[in-house]
Amino acid sequence: MVQTYPTLASTFTVGQSYEKRDMKGLKISSSKLTTKRDGTPINKKKAVWWDGGIHAREWISPATVIYIAHALLSNYSTDPTITHLVDQFDYYILPVFNVDGYSYTWTKDRLWRKTRSKTIIPLCYGADPNRNWDYEWCKGGASHDPCSDTYCGSKPFSEIETKQVSNFIGANNDSIVHYINFHSYSQLWMSPWGYTTKPPNDFKLQDDGSAQAVDALGAVFGTQYDHGNIGATIYIASGNTVDWTYGTAKVMFSYAVELRDTGEYGFLLPEDQIVPCGQETLAGVLALLKYIEQHVYA
Repeated sequence: MVQTYPTLASTFTVGQSYEKRDMKGLKISSSKLTTKRDGTPINKKKAVWWDGGIHAREWISPATVIYIAHALLSNYSTDPTITHLVDQFDYYILPVFNVDGYSYTWTKDRLWRKTRSKTIIPLCYGADPNRNWDYEWCKGGASHDPCSDTYCGSKPFSEIETKQVSNFIGANNDSIVHYINFHSYSQLWMSPWGYTTKPPNDFKLQDDGSAQAVDALGAVFGTQYDHGNIGATIYIASGNTVDWTYGTAKVMFSYAVELRDTGEYGFLLPEDQIVPCGQETLAGVLALLKYIEQHVYA
């Protein structure tokens, strides 16, 4: 994509994984000035961060993130909505967060979830990178057992992958206003909190954005998503990514999205659903971006 769209796309590296793989991302940025609703130019663009594959077995999430990135690039200058939104925001896109685990699902265990770091128990590898963040860490919906799929790690940010991403977001939190952590499966569009069933004070602002997204998504193929805060909508999950991006990094519009399906195929979603999932999710994120734009560039 960088070779095809060199004026818009560039690569960046967050760091290296436990097994020394590059955590490589794609940055999309146009040279156009951002503008307020009245057309007044703004010198400092706000930014978006999207990632997929934090859980290794959730293959549809990297595929969907890549589909959306390609759609933004390939439709720039021909689709007015996409052109406008690419001009309004910088995009940091990390298709595969958990690169070691993802590689392991292709070579050894298709349903592997965690990272691949060593633990205190020789035959139990990895921590859950979505329970390893330093916000209400391991308070519920997470385990201190290294053999558990929801092992929260030996300490917050014990995993080099979560540490690298948190450092990047923290260093750019003056510009990043929107975050999505893509997962599968369940068809849910969720906002904080995950450590409790209680929503935060900003819940209505966040959830109204979710409602915009799921309405636009559903209009494409009729796929139905529910929305709400993580703890009340799916389950308690402390130390999760979205609680940290909102609670610590102050990224207001932080979301966890569970993609197709609702259980018929689960993690083993057929190939013929990859493109439709990308198409409908693109519609959802575009609607959400338009909603966010109204609030951050008022």
